[in-house]
Amino acid sequence: MAATIIFFGFLALSFSFALASDPSPLQDFCVAGGDGNVLVNGLACKDPKSVQASDFSFSGLHMLGNTSNAVGSRVTAVNVAQIPGLNTLGISFARIDYAPAGINPPHTHPRASEILTVLEGSLEVGFVTSNPENRLITKVLQKGDVFVFPINLVHFQRNVGTSNAVALAALSSQNPGVITIANAVFGSNPDIPSDILAKAFQLHKNVVNSLQSKF
Repeated sequence: MAATIIFFGFLALSFSFALASDPSPLQDFCVAGGDGNVLVNGLACKDPKSVQASDFSFSGLHMLGNTSNAVGSRVTAVNVAQIPGLNTLGISFARIDYAPAGINPPHTHPRASEILTVLEGSLEVGFVTSNPENRLITKVLQKGDVFVFPINLVHFQRNVGTSNAVALAALSSQNPGVITIANAVFGSNPDIPSDILAKAFQLHKNVVNSLQSKF
């Protein structure tokens, strides 16, 4: 009996690891964009004979992102939508530009961990652990520094320098997804009832209504 329990426990643990990231490919590549009925990671594969180098490349990460917005940052994503050849490979990339005092607001990636490298400037970065501790782990990074954000934890960056900052991020999914906390909570469609948010955040309903109007 004990051996059976150990076996099924090991089996469950194995499945949890297997499902923790994008599935491994069983062929050289599966370039997204075909018109077949068989889907891999939700995307049809092109005929391998029609695959070109352009299916595996992207140009433009040398260009400055436009940070003229409310948060003062711009994320240029390079995932399977930009590089079809990333399908089934379990990786993606992004460039983040920050104006002085600009932020990449608190958000999560539901399907990926992230490793971020500062190319220019100084960034305050951090993430919050899960309930019940909700511990903030934070650090100020300089040019050349690297920081890791564990999968699905709320995290952020802020430019604490006096000039523009640039960072590159690698993520452990071809399509990591992003949930920006403020947008999700106060900008959902349709709105989350204001009385629920008022109780959750201990705010007056008028304040909640004002926040919802901004998103």
